[in-house]
Amino acid sequence: MPMTSALNTQQLTGRSDKLMLITPDRICYAGALGRPHTRQFGAITVYVSLGSPLHILFQDGKRYSTDICVVQPDTPHEIATVDRRIGVYMIEPESIDMDRLPEWFTADQAALPAALHQRLRDAFLSLADGSVHVNAIRPRLDEFFLGHALPSRKLEWRMAAVVNRIKRNPSDSVGAEEYADQVDLSFSRFLHLFKEEVGTTFRRFRAWKRARNFMSYVNTERNLTDIALETGFPDSSHFSHTVRHYWGLTPRDIIAGSRRLAVINDASFVSTAH
Repeated sequence: MPMTSALNTQQLTGRSDKLMLITPDRICYAGALGRPHTRQFGAITVYVSLGSPLHILFQDGKRYSTDICVVQPDTPHEIATVDRRIGVYMIEPESIDMDRLPEWFTADQAALPAALHQRLRDAFLSLADGSVHVNAIRPRLDEFFLGHALPSRKLEWRMAAVVNRIKRNPSDSVGAEEYADQVDLSFSRFLHLFKEEVGTTFRRFRAWKRARNFMSYVNTERNLTDIALETGFPDSSHFSHTVRHYWGLTPRDIIAGSRRLAVINDASFVSTAH
């Protein structure tokens, strides 16, 4: 994973058109929405209107027009907004205790508090206009956006080791069988324990982490085949399919829409899963 640490002043002060900060457990993005098709992230996703209301369509037919929306992991949805300006805060579910989250994380979309939207909107706009320096918030993203830290999660130690290795290097070719051997479990027991602890299958977890890792490459000069191989995909076709499945856009479209996107990839913050 390329780590962008020596950013120029324009990127760090937010005078780029768009900004994305990536850590192992969080992504925050302020900028243009684009026109994605159906998408489903492996993270809890908080969408925030920075201007016009958001229009959300879920696969079960529910529609919302709102200023803030919380989408649970692996939930297919479509999103649009007239002015195409949006803030997105993504939280990796294995890093937090899902049973101790504030009620609004699982509340009906219509019941989300207006004060929360105002806080999140102000936070995203302050990043976008450069009035808050990225370096000032990197160690305390939850506090900056939500007003408090989220409760961390304690995974079974063997699963924590596997999870953290995948998060450190999503492109690693180590398979589930090898991980099972490394933690002295049978293959079937490993898969069962992984899903029980992490809340999703091993295959889905790694596919999401690889698709997520692609965002670190969106403003590089590499071609798509090189990016596919470097991010752990066997070929460009599999790469394109997986990225579109999660992000709702092809890799080519994402890269085309990422001009002037400042990507700050901060892999120095270790996972809170332990």
